[in-house]
Amino acid sequence: MVSQEQRRRQLAREKFLRQQQRRTDARRKARVRNSVIAAVLGVVLVGGLAAYTTGVFKDDGKSNASADVTPSASARPKDPCAKPAPGSVKKLKFGKEPAMSIDTSAKYTMKLDTTCGEIDLALKAKDAPHTVNSFNFLAGKGYFDHTKCHRLTPSGIYVLQCGDPTATGMGDPGYKMKDENLKDKSLKGNVYPAGTVAMANSGPNTNGSQFFLVYQDSPLPPSYTPFGTVSPAGMQVLKKIADAGAQPADPTTQNTAPNATVVIDKATVTKS
Repeated sequence: MVSQEQRRRQLAREKFLRQQQRRTDARRKARVRNSVIAAVLGVVLVGGLAAYTTGVFKDDGKSNASADVTPSASARPKDPCAKPAPGSVKKLKFGKEPAMSIDTSAKYTMKLDTTCGEIDLALKAKDAPHTVNSFNFLAGKGYFDHTKCHRLTPSGIYVLQCGDPTATGMGDPGYKMKDENLKDKSLKGNVYPAGTVAMANSGPNTNGSQFFLVYQDSPLPPSYTPFGTVSPAGMQVLKKIADAGAQPADPTTQNTAPNATVVIDKATVTKS
């Protein structure tokens, strides 16, 4: 027989255990609820950063090109450019800089038929003869045809970089050229004005085939050979490319590729 006192104590223990179980269950539910809230906030935060990185939130006209987030397909702006023309990159290599063949007293223009529109460049043959001679040679060999413009910088400096058959920022034609025209009268106050075409390099006298088009005044030291200017119609094409924004930095190359698919279908240098 269980005495009345023993029964009372048993009921008290059972009540205490039920209370403890309810408290444990409440704490578990709270943890689950907080985890869900944190996860939702994380998704919102990442989504917001991704949208900011790709230039969707344009409160100041700049985007963070180095953010380590991957934008969702819905956050990335629509590609404003057409599909590339059929063909493939030749990836040519040459043992040395080509012999001088241009007439430095003549006018030369370079036409870039791109997937985003035609970009015409007036070249400075007199002021940057070796650079213009090299571009005349490379374009004649089809070196730039079907190459992708691999870098767009939407903050700090404002340039579209092209001329690399590998689209990694590491490609070159197999030779290097000296810097030219670093005292060009257009370079004032360490600023490369919008419309400038200049050589990309990895240090003094390391010019190859990569070049950049300045779509907005950019603070840069006079260390990059300015060898041409973009036509007004070409600037409109650049604006369209820039307005689409850039992707986050590639973890391997650190390039911030344009969201627009910018491919040079054909490059042509013409003497007039």
